Amino acid sequence: MFRRTRLAALLATTLLGAPAIAQTTPGQTPNPPLIEGAFATSDETDPYLWLEEVEGERAMAWVNEHNTRSLGVLEGDPRYEGLHQQALALVQARDRIPAPGFTHAGLIDNIWQDAQHVRGIWRRTTLDSYRTETPAWETILDLDALAAAEGKNWVYKGSTCLAPEERLCLISLSDGGKDAVVIREFDSEARAFVQGGFELPESKGGVAWVDADTLLVARDFGPGTMTTSGYPMIVKRMTRGQTLDQAETVFTGQPSDVSVGGYTLRDADGAVQAVLINRGVSFYEGETHRLNADGTTTQLALPAKSDINALVQGQLVVTIKQDWTAPSGQAFRTGDVIAWPLQAWLADPTTQARLIIRPGARESVESVTATRNHLIVGLFENVGGAAYVYTPNPDGDWARRRLDLPENATVGLGSASEIDDKVFVNVSGYLTPQSLYLADAASGDVAPVKALPAKFDADGMTVDQFEARSADGTMIPYFVVHKADLALDGSNPTLLYGYGGFQSSLLPGYSPTVGKLWLERGGVYVVANTRGGGEFGPNWHDAALQENRQRAHEDFQAVAQDLIARNITSQPRLGIMGGSQGGLFMGAMLTQRPDLINAAVIQVPLFDMLRFHRLLAGASWIAEYGNPDIPEERAWIQAYSPYQNLRADQPYPEVFIHTSTKDDRVHPGHARKAAARLEELGYPVLFYENTDGGHAAGANLRETARRIALEYTYLSRRLMDQPAQQ
Repeated sequence: MFRRTRLAALLATTLLGAPAIAQTTPGQTPNPPLIEGAFATSDETDPYLWLEEVEGERAMAWVNEHNTRSLGVLEGDPRYEGLHQQALALVQARDRIPAPGFTHAGLIDNIWQDAQHVRGIWRRTTLDSYRTETPAWETILDLDALAAAEGKNWVYKGSTCLAPEERLCLISLSDGGKDAVVIREFDSEARAFVQGGFELPESKGGVAWVDADTLLVARDFGPGTMTTSGYPMIVKRMTRGQTLDQAETVFTGQPSDVSVGGYTLRDADGAVQAVLINRGVSFYEGETHRLNADGTTTQLALPAKSDINALVQGQLVVTIKQDWTAPSGQAFRTGDVIAWPLQAWLADPTTQARLIIRPGARESVESVTATRNHLIVGLFENVGGAAYVYTPNPDGDWARRRLDLPENATVGLGSASEIDDKVFVNVSGYLTPQSLYLADAASGDVAPVKALPAKFDADGMTVDQFEARSADGTMIPYFVVHKADLALDGSNPTLLYGYGGFQSSLLPGYSPTVGKLWLERGGVYVVANTRGGGEFGPNWHDAALQENRQRAHEDFQAVAQDLIARNITSQPRLGIMGGSQGGLFMGAMLTQRPDLINAAVIQVPLFDMLRFHRLLAGASWIAEYGNPDIPEERAWIQAYSPYQNLRADQPYPEVFIHTSTKDDRVHPGHARKAAARLEELGYPVLFYENTDGGHAAGANLRETARRIALEYTYLSRRLMDQPAQQ
């Protein structure tokens, strides 16, 4: 069966990838074009390139100076300590639902963090014990103890265990939260690292088991082995006892690729059905090659935009992300989920495929997993979720049955069993605490297992879904979470959240910190489902790619305007928040429509879009944004790039920008340069850089709580104070 790294998924966290000039509507201030000679930076003219030297002495002195000043302001605010204690209590709470992961033996694994286990522990119990109020957990690996014993700032980044026994595991450990990891072999029964076992030095890349003595390794093998995006270009087959230099090269990509990597396609019994190499030609386009027994490779007949999802009863399940005619002559549409009998298809690519799902215009397939005998699909309609069971029939067709789960909520598929047909399913909403259900895909039975207690007082609160008309007429849905007695007089402090890229959907979910630190205190929370995301499938994302990126910015601006038009809020009370690609979103709003907002929380952002492709993993995102080295594409990127479009004499509010020194995905130079340029132009800026963090901006729970408290202290100052700061 196609298996994602189980323990990595358990620790997954979130903060938390038309013409460029905005079209205008009556009463809207147009985004002025980049003034000739204003800040059209190049490597020769950018005065802040030195801030890109991540741990350079001058750059770190600048960081420390700004941290001291900004923390003095925010932590000196009388509200900070109370918000910090609330955030700390929430993120370290022990009454959370432990995220369960099935082992092949039917046991339940979990990664757990709390006040005593800041870095986390990997622990295990039985399914029956897990379903009780107080499971009897057995610790497999204590990350806090490991870090203390080795004097390292270890952050757990997941593991992959060798099926079917899953005794031997490859543990990924990051220094301070970076994407680059060291990998060490661990014996989950002996509870110890294997002496003389596999051990790989720090690098970005992946590793997969072929058998107990063989790995597929994609790492930094030395000069000329990494792509321009900073990811592996070579896959090697490494046997026990070999060094990396001795490992056999089985596949080599191109320097212009995003990355390459290897994995095994296994059935429900853990037997290898195919050894595969993935070549990421761009962020969205790729090739899948089969590694043959003689060491040669054969490219599989798949479209460039597609995902292999699962192997169910010998059927290979694939999502098609572009219109495509298969070698069989069958025509498929963007978003289709199809299946082939794997071995027949490998032998003959013209084998007929079966269509499993064809989503409608307002539908999207958000998640796909498989139990031993069934396919489980999270299918969303107008950003509302459901879970369906699909079962292959002897005639090749697939039967469908909906699981009996609460409606009008987000349905998230959890871990699925390979020894039977059980699957965990999460259900939550903005005001509905997460509930965990155990479903049996064979019988259709669904039973509640655990429920998160309410973390904030939602009594008297409600959720509305509205639509805003974007500049090109497209209707953009958005959610508003608020107290039911909301006064429509424009006085409500409102936080608008957005992301808008990389086909990432913003689905309704329960956030204890948003609820306690914002909603309970009278704030309004808004989430915009703009183009660039995946809420309505691949086409919704593709509509804001590259030269059409400005559409996503206009969508976000339209939601802000609609909030003001409905008198839910007004400019002095409206703030925005977003991170990573969402940080670019915030920068575009700041530079294009500062007249709409009075606060901006800009988290680990992209900001200098003329240099994003030269910084860390940036080259991998050219498929999303375009290539600044191509004049035509540079023109449309430059028109919205926040760094180049910062100007004097604009109504910019004081912004709060934060990043992490250890972020090796989005370069901290983006955030640093944004703050420096704003200060140069005479604007006040609050800037904080966590010196550990990683891209999630928190190496541990205490730092996460601090970041959250800083954000809501800032938002309180800007949007809740009387009068709101101008």
